[in-house]
Amino acid sequence: MDLNTFPTKGNLILVKATLALSRQGYELLDKKRNVLIKEIMELNSKASEIQESIDNVFGQAYAALQEANIEMGISAVERLIFGVPYEESIQIKSRSIMGVEIPLVTYDNTMRGTPNFSLARTNSAMDKAFLKFNEVKDLIMRLSAIENAAYRLAVNIKKTQKRANALKNVTIPKYEALVKSIAEILEERERDEFTRLKVVKKRKEASYSLIRSGDRE
Repeated sequence: MDLNTFPTKGNLILVKATLALSRQGYELLDKKRNVLIKEIMELNSKASEIQESIDNVFGQAYAALQEANIEMGISAVERLIFGVPYEESIQIKSRSIMGVEIPLVTYDNTMRGTPNFSLARTNSAMDKAFLKFNEVKDLIMRLSAIENAAYRLAVNIKKTQKRANALKNVTIPKYEALVKSIAEILEERERDEFTRLKVVKKRKEASYSLIRSGDRE
């Protein structure tokens, strides 16, 4: 609405409605921001836990792989590793949090504990390395989804904060000032009109008195 709106009662009603809508919009944006902040804090906590698990499992996996290299030979281990197929079952879906699309990573892990090589050609260290690296893969997929979600939430929180600040610090104060200005002008007009009516009434009463006096004479 134009802030130079002509001061009428109709425009005052429209400005008040716009102000109420702006306040409601700010409340909704503030609520959305709080929900997103709570969600991103939970994601950051999960990400820290998963990252710690990854570091731990990676250490165990590399230790087992090093032991397998020593016992079986690096060439033999490399041949087995090259036989591991690429992961092609990954699917990315999404869910919505206050209008923000959050990625969900899913994949087929039914064959997770099944090695792609003959157990007769390996030892316990190689088997352990296989299982641990599979576990690392699971954790990395979970972490990637969480970090992507946290990034999207952070971007949206920033946009929401910017819009909320614009309403709180710019739009709402302007319309509050406009409501006050129009209301004061209308009140001043009403006072002027009341004063004018009183003057007119007095003049009419004076004229009526003169007419009655003339009739008596």
